[in-house]
Amino acid sequence: MLLWVCGIAWTLSAQPEPGRAVPFRQAAPPPTPKPTPKVFVALPNYDEETATRLQIFLDNNNFGPGKIDGKMGEFFRKALISFKHAHAQRETGVVDQSMLDQVPQTFTTYTIKADDLAYVGNLPTAHEEQAKLKFLPYTSLLEFVAERYHSAETYIQKLNPGMDWEHLEPGDELKVPNVMPFEIEKITEQKISTKPEFAARKIYVDTKERLLEVFDNDKLVCVFPITPGSTALPAPVGTWKIQGAATWPWFRYDEGMLNYGVRTENYYNLPPGPNNLVGVLWMSLNKTGIGIHGTNNPETIGRAASHGCIRLANWDAIRVKDLVSIGNTVIIF
Repeated sequence: MLLWVCGIAWTLSAQPEPGRAVPFRQAAPPPTPKPTPKVFVALPNYDEETATRLQIFLDNNNFGPGKIDGKMGEFFRKALISFKHAHAQRETGVVDQSMLDQVPQTFTTYTIKADDLAYVGNLPTAHEEQAKLKFLPYTSLLEFVAERYHSAETYIQKLNPGMDWEHLEPGDELKVPNVMPFEIEKITEQKISTKPEFAARKIYVDTKERLLEVFDNDKLVCVFPITPGSTALPAPVGTWKIQGAATWPWFRYDEGMLNYGVRTENYYNLPPGPNNLVGVLWMSLNKTGIGIHGTNNPETIGRAASHGCIRLANWDAIRVKDLVSIGNTVIIF
């Protein structure tokens, strides 16, 4: 049985007892983080279509540029430099044709389906009211489509001028970035198993740069933008481990706190649902109340604060689970 409390209510975690002092010996220093070297490069202002193609390329290769919007933003810049560093390429703003060649078609179309309406509804703002729902819906079809294509809602609107956004309906066709879509309907509730092939991987959470990086020995595997806690409740600096993970974690609001976990036969048998408070994924660390998880509001990634946890956009969170393993070390700095 897995049970976590994330941020809202805090309890003292059971920390390891400090090792006994050994005469004339000095304790081994903690592991030194190995983040991506910070390389400051002046990047050009790419035209909108080139920027979109590069964002799609980076996203499809697990170097998250943040929301796709056709603009040279902070996380787009970091993702591009990180990808070049990981692949021993010149860390400059020169557009590599090989990247663009992997995105021969910048845009595609998405036709709204009747089934999509099942994911949209009214969402109360209060946690205690949200806890009464069977699932937390998208507030609009625009929000649904934007998350599906990893995009800013304003960019979807820009690509589709003249649409009546308050009255979208099945059969409406929208122009969207040609990124591998986040298909929420294909995600099932399950506990995540250990992946022995990834046992050596380490996760680095850079709270200053607001990035989550995964290394396999010295090779950088992926980079994703995050929100790492807040000033009041910062992500806990230190070395931790992933102790459990699940997709579609449930939540309940009880006595002023939020409880997160995985349903079991005899415990809080609550229905799963899309887009809940911790998104489509929850990865628990061996630190009470702290985890790596998705969010139902990707607009806040890198901007708004979280309650001590490491928060990613749902489309990034669902990929992280396939790139790491239970038991991996997580270094927050």
